[in-house]
Amino acid sequence: QVHLVESGGGLVQAGGSLRLSCAASGSILSINTMGWYRQAPGKQRELVTAITSGGSTTYADSVKGRFTISRDNTKNTVYLQMNSLKPEDTAVYYCNAAVVRSGGLRRDYWGQGTQVTVSS
Repeated sequence: QVHLVESGGGLVQAGGSLRLSCAASGSILSINTMGWYRQAPGKQRELVTAITSGGSTTYADSVKGRFTISRDNTKNTVYLQMNSLKPEDTAVYYCNAAVVRSGGLRRDYWGQGTQVTVSS
């Protein structure tokens, strides 16, 4: 079994910063892409940013220049540094990991989600 545990969400004023963390644990052989998604009320879940095992990154246009994704492969952990937060960044943020388990089984796993609320 594999578990993703997120932390770091909360309430912040516009212009402020938050740092999210997501740690994967369990029977993990390796992790390919790790990413952060978000879902605002009444909207579909959307990709915010992702990072490959080699460090290549991609960002949604709405967060470019404000958010930074990073990962520590030795800890199976991915981070999201969010700066210059805006009220429209308010959402539940979910961590995703493309895990290769012992035996070669590949599957995507999701965290439980962490609420980020940005007040104006």
